[in-house]
Amino acid sequence: MNLGNAFKDGQQFNDALACYHQAIALKPGLTGAHENLGSALRKMCRFDDALISYQKALDLDPDRPSTHYNLASLMSDLGNFDEALAHCNRCLELQIDFPDRVLFLQGLIELVRGDFAAGWNHYERRWGNPDHDTPNRNYTQTLWTGEKLSQRVLFIWGEQGIGDEIMFAGLLPDVLRTGNRCILECDSRLQPLFARSFPTITVVSRAADEQTLDFGAHIPSGSLPRLFRSTHAAFRATPSSYLVPDPAQRHFLRTEYYDGRLLIGLAWKTKSKKSGHLRSIDLAAFAPQLSDGDLQVVNLQYGDADELAAEAQAAGLSLLIDRNVDQLSDMDIFAAQIAAMDLVITIDNSTAHLAGALGIPVWLLLPFVPDWRWQLNREDSPWYPTMRIFRQQGVSEWKPVLDRVHNALQQFRTRRLMDLDDIHSRSYSKIAFG
Repeated sequence: MNLGNAFKDGQQFNDALACYHQAIALKPGLTGAHENLGSALRKMCRFDDALISYQKALDLDPDRPSTHYNLASLMSDLGNFDEALAHCNRCLELQIDFPDRVLFLQGLIELVRGDFAAGWNHYERRWGNPDHDTPNRNYTQTLWTGEKLSQRVLFIWGEQGIGDEIMFAGLLPDVLRTGNRCILECDSRLQPLFARSFPTITVVSRAADEQTLDFGAHIPSGSLPRLFRSTHAAFRATPSSYLVPDPAQRHFLRTEYYDGRLLIGLAWKTKSKKSGHLRSIDLAAFAPQLSDGDLQVVNLQYGDADELAAEAQAAGLSLLIDRNVDQLSDMDIFAAQIAAMDLVITIDNSTAHLAGALGIPVWLLLPFVPDWRWQLNREDSPWYPTMRIFRQQGVSEWKPVLDRVHNALQQFRTRRLMDLDDIHSRSYSKIAFG
């Protein structure tokens, strides 16, 4: 079984399955083998088979805490949140030695359901979750709780990925209204964009020597929502945009791309090992929706330009690829590129966050069970007022989503053309009649 665990941890799932099956054949009552088999199957997205294995483990030991936790995680993956919470509660009743992991999972379920007050409190347990991407920092300075500091500076440090940093940056105007002077630490690729967008904040990159920073209190950016977004009303007060692109770069790129057609930015895949296969869409599936001659489709997808060009050619989609824009190395020019679009269509990735934070119309295409931040059964986002969400109604069912996108795109194009006609008419009237 230990060899199976090693294979599982190394993403060699077929080898892991073979080891677990062998262990079960030798000892059918080995609870851990059934549970680990379920975990490997879950990582392979064989959810029905994973459920069978977890249930077998639970039949062998109904009070096994780790099995209840794994079942809670699986039920969450499947969108069965009531069952997930039931298993979370059972874990806690069993006096487990890993409460942070359970409470963090519970928090994500509360957040996806829109229970912000409880969800953000449990989100603070993320530091005890081994899958959390960012380690906690044990500064000697106090953790900020929203108060006005008398003289010292507040240090806000970034966590998780680029998209998370962009999303949590939407709380910075709330922080500034407390009257505090702030230092913001972020990914170096975001420093120019954040510095322009928040000119009263000292923005430093993650590469900066934090030992040289003088501050009186600190807070990780992911803890800001607990202070400022505990209600739906607080989210509704969110400004439509808070990031400011380079105006000269935006104008240059808009001029370069625009030929009279609507500029539609497109991103369609992610390399995320955890959920990329669920979020990504085959580029060929977009061809029927985006092949209209009135649309100029601009690549917003990261990756090798030659490979992207080959992928577009194979998909039968005309795609404008700007080889001077590399979002992986320069997010500032990527922000200007996004700001030059009339509309952005994207899967769940950093492009969605950046477009929303810039206030650009953005359509987000989501899998059946979304990430917690996008909540459930709504077509808008509490984080980004210019965002419209298109959701799968069944696992892996992208065609109905893209059909709805196609219909919405026709309406968007008609409205945009009417707006342009109205602008031209008003301009003519002003010239003709003074």
